[in-house]
Amino acid sequence: MDQNMIAAYGQTAPTARMGPHGNKICRVNIQPGAPGVLAKQGSMIAYEGYIRFQGVGQGARRRVSSGVTGERMSLMSCTGQGDLYLADYGADVAILQLKEGEGLSVNGSNILAFDDHLTHQIKMVSGVTAKFSGNGLYNMELSGQGWVAITTRGAPVVLNPAERETYVDPDALVAWSTSLKVGTKRSMRLGGIVGRGSGEAMQVSFKGNGFVVVQPAEDATDRFHVRG
Repeated sequence: MDQNMIAAYGQTAPTARMGPHGNKICRVNIQPGAPGVLAKQGSMIAYEGYIRFQGVGQGARRRVSSGVTGERMSLMSCTGQGDLYLADYGADVAILQLKEGEGLSVNGSNILAFDDHLTHQIKMVSGVTAKFSGNGLYNMELSGQGWVAITTRGAPVVLNPAERETYVDPDALVAWSTSLKVGTKRSMRLGGIVGRGSGEAMQVSFKGNGFVVVQPAEDATDRFHVRG
């Protein structure tokens, strides 16, 4: 069989612990004695070598509060030796490397994988809770030194709020640096004009040194919300 037509999709030598294969697959190099990886359950599409998978319950799937919806995150622990390939239904994949002292706040459904030694917890987003008409906004917060893979629905845009204050539709938010000052801004009920839904009269604001990741799609059903 002539494989020349598919040769461009072949493997390449890994240059880092986590790296993209194309723009929709994350490859993780796992070695004995090195930190394992926590990945979204069901995201494994292939692996080479010996990789052990184990479901993670305590902490990752705990109920944040009785009023939280969409709070259950199913993660799996991946350890062993080899290369692990992860994907999430064809979503775009972005790889980030956190340095010591840095933190990342991520929408739970956009998390694909992260080093298991990173501190991770579901936290209420400071600065926006009281302005959701009694509702809260919850995200997964990661901190420490290590690798994180996130997904987006379409190619994302990365914004720099250090240059000027930035405003984002909350349903298009993917992730942001925890060093940013977060707030809200309300428009004059422009929901039918700005964006796509009546809830878009409110935007989340960001200011400071860091970045904001925004996806070209909106979905309010997969974010950690608290019922009002």
